[in-house]
Amino acid sequence: MRTIGLIGGMSWESSLEYYRIINKIVKERLGEPHSCKSIMYSVDFAEIDKLQHQGEWEVLTDRMVQIAKRLEKAGAELILICTNTMHKMAEDVQENIKVPLLHIADATAEEIKAKPMEKVGLLGTKFTMEQDFYKKRLKKRHGIDVIIPDEKEREFIHNVIFKELVSGVIKEESRDRFKEIIINLKNNGAEGVVLGCTEIPLLIREKDSSIPIFNTMLLHAKKAVELALKSGC
Repeated sequence: MRTIGLIGGMSWESSLEYYRIINKIVKERLGEPHSCKSIMYSVDFAEIDKLQHQGEWEVLTDRMVQIAKRLEKAGAELILICTNTMHKMAEDVQENIKVPLLHIADATAEEIKAKPMEKVGLLGTKFTMEQDFYKKRLKKRHGIDVIIPDEKEREFIHNVIFKELVSGVIKEESRDRFKEIIINLKNNGAEGVVLGCTEIPLLIREKDSSIPIFNTMLLHAKKAVELALKSGC
């Protein structure tokens, strides 16, 4: 088994799920009492949150690169950034390390294409929904068209993520509004919906959507285990 390096803490609520899911899958694949070889570097999310909203992406890129290098030096043989938004700097991180970085959008796209689907809705932070780094990768690398909610819906989703979900706060009224947004995406042609923030699966499950959902956190974790157990990772 290769050692997985996890860049976590964005937020720790979802990083906890990454750790649980990865170890659960390893146990299922290898049997008791197996668990995953992993190293986690957990950041202080308050610092990341502030820099994101100030638009300090170069500072954040440098931080992610330095963390990935530390994980590699500590023995990580595969790197995961445990959040969708910070994949904005995934290519820069990969260029500065020798071990592979598993991109969360690639793991998700693999599942979307297996359905198969050509157009999906994307829910996430405003950074993920509005900037091109995520949508462009799905389109250019995988041929998947992406649509996003309208401006008011994007603002609502962003606020729920940063004011509720990162603190582990789950509200039924927020879940109901997310359901409405998913219906709107479906009416606009989405065949499925990507939960493009690793906190959203804490709120939205399969039963909450009339179209298939793609839990990026789960798909990322599953693919990481697959690669970690594959010879020559």
